[in-house]
Amino acid sequence: MVIGADSANSRVAKSIKARNYAFAIACQERIKLPEEKMAYYENLDKMYVGHDVSPDFYGWVFPKCDHVAVGTDTVCSKPDIKIYLNGLRKRPKINEGKVIKVEAHPISEHPRLVRVQGQVALVGDTAGYVTKCSDEGIYFATKSGWMCGEAMVRASKEGLRMINEGLRREYLKKWDEMYFSTFKVLDILQRVFYGSDAAKEALVELCGKCNICHLIRLAEGNRWEDLKLLFSTIGVWFGVILWEEKLRVWARNY
Repeated sequence: MVIGADSANSRVAKSIKARNYAFAIACQERIKLPEEKMAYYENLDKMYVGHDVSPDFYGWVFPKCDHVAVGTDTVCSKPDIKIYLNGLRKRPKINEGKVIKVEAHPISEHPRLVRVQGQVALVGDTAGYVTKCSDEGIYFATKSGWMCGEAMVRASKEGLRMINEGLRREYLKKWDEMYFSTFKVLDILQRVFYGSDAAKEALVELCGKCNICHLIRLAEGNRWEDLKLLFSTIGVWFGVILWEEKLRVWARNY
């Protein structure tokens, strides 16, 4: 039995002819800041939205021991990723410092259609378990690996028989029951709110009004929370449309 957990460019996935998926490119610099500026980020993470840092996602800054990680990602404009990274570095508190490491990697945009084949199962980034809107992948990588390992034990009767279709039932069906709605809601949020800077600001406002942060980080999906979030999203989205229409009218008049 094999669990494929070898990144988005997985050789295990290729070996079972798992279909490809759309992906974003993330680029991150690790920057050594002066001590007084590093103290500012000691207990602080930051997220930035705007077309200067990413046209369709967001930028981030968070502390890593004695330096900060500064990064951004994009799907629609991958060749310009360095431009957005430079735009992010112009933000306060991070426009000084020494780059000590540069990292880049692909991020899946949706789960693969083929995630189980015979005695082989895919988990984490290999399976495409990165949520849209938030790009959260660490939790789901850990959770899917744990669930897949337990499913292999059950499907094989603790190693007493060869796995056939039992793995698909024990792992894939249970995973989709727990997390399909979470991935779908975050997919909708990305489509709705990442189209313009005004919509991104509306998403920031929405985060302060409902339990979206719980949904993004999450454990088990909660359909009642998903439903409340959907109605909140519709309300905020209509507000964004009206506001942008007022701006267009103002621009025509002046």
